[in-house]
Amino acid sequence: MMPEQPLAPNNSPLWSRTTKTIVVVTVLLLAGLLVMRFRTLLVMVTMAAILAYLLDPLISFIDRRTSIKRGVIIAVVYVLLAAALVGGFFALGVASYQQALNLIAEVPGLVENLAQTIATLVNRTEPVAIGPLSFDPSTIAWERLPEQLLGMVEPLVTQSGGFLSRFATSTVRTVFNLFFIFVLSIYLASDLPRFGGYVKSFAQRPGYREDAEQLLPRLRHVWSAYLRGQIVLSLVIFLTVWIGLTVLGVQNSLALGLLAGLLEFLPNLGPVVSAIVTVLVAFFQPGNYLGLASWQYALVVLALMAVIQQLENHLLVPRIVGGALDLHPIIVIVGLFIGASLAGILGAILAAPLIASIKVLSQYAWRKLFDLPPFPEDEPFEDPPPHPFHPE
Repeated sequence: MMPEQPLAPNNSPLWSRTTKTIVVVTVLLLAGLLVMRFRTLLVMVTMAAILAYLLDPLISFIDRRTSIKRGVIIAVVYVLLAAALVGGFFALGVASYQQALNLIAEVPGLVENLAQTIATLVNRTEPVAIGPLSFDPSTIAWERLPEQLLGMVEPLVTQSGGFLSRFATSTVRTVFNLFFIFVLSIYLASDLPRFGGYVKSFAQRPGYREDAEQLLPRLRHVWSAYLRGQIVLSLVIFLTVWIGLTVLGVQNSLALGLLAGLLEFLPNLGPVVSAIVTVLVAFFQPGNYLGLASWQYALVVLALMAVIQQLENHLLVPRIVGGALDLHPIIVIVGLFIGASLAGILGAILAAPLIASIKVLSQYAWRKLFDLPPFPEDEPFEDPPPHPFHPE
């Protein structure tokens, strides 16, 4: 005679471990298929959620200090944001777009000049000895170097030009997507204050409400510090690089400043790439009002970029982002490439906070697996300094 199946509090039979495993695996497989099938839609939903999350402190700040209904505040904030985006596009978009096209058009010339400079420096008649090893630079076909370098960067230049062309010719679709993101973000912004309550209520049924109350602030700290912090850093670096390069007389300074600001969303790797591009543009610039040689001018620009990065690392980052991510730079860089391969630019931007969130959840799961306190008293969580618009 088969033993009777134990009953849940509502007289429903409890699932066995095998049943639970089958259900979990099935749900994960279906979730993976949905993600692959509706990747574009999920990207727009993610962008809408990020926008709502970034605007929530300002909306909550106004909501607490005025008698205006939250729905009206949300509508006004989003209308003002849309107006600012349209105005910013016409004010900076046209100029930066043209400078970006000029910068891309100059890439082949920059590469050819770089190859010729290298050939001039190393094309000697006498062999070069390094310890017991020696080689004769005259035997190297330096004249083929420009073709090889152009072959390496040509796909990138072609893709960049194609991207700009597609961007210019797909205005209607872009506007529709932005409209969809704005509408969805408005609905998310109206329900965002109740999101924490939903999670805690859901966790209360199996008895994990206290754990949820500990995990939510940690995850919120990661995303708040990263997303809002990176936006502030991006704007500061954009303005600083743009103004600094303009003062030094570097061509396409607006496009280079915009590039530096956008690459701030790629931690560790982005600032290095923007500095290299800026120095190369300065080195191969036809002339400068300072009357310096090309290499001297490039050193001046390199010094400017180094000073900006040092000020960012030692002054801005600790105060704006802090130690929210707490990740090794190698992990961040590897995560950027993984995120880019899985979800393109958005995956690269969100890779760092996602890895930091996975780290928080993994530490919690690890301690639970070994019956350890999930939140040890010797590792207290300290909330970051309050954002000026953060809800009290």
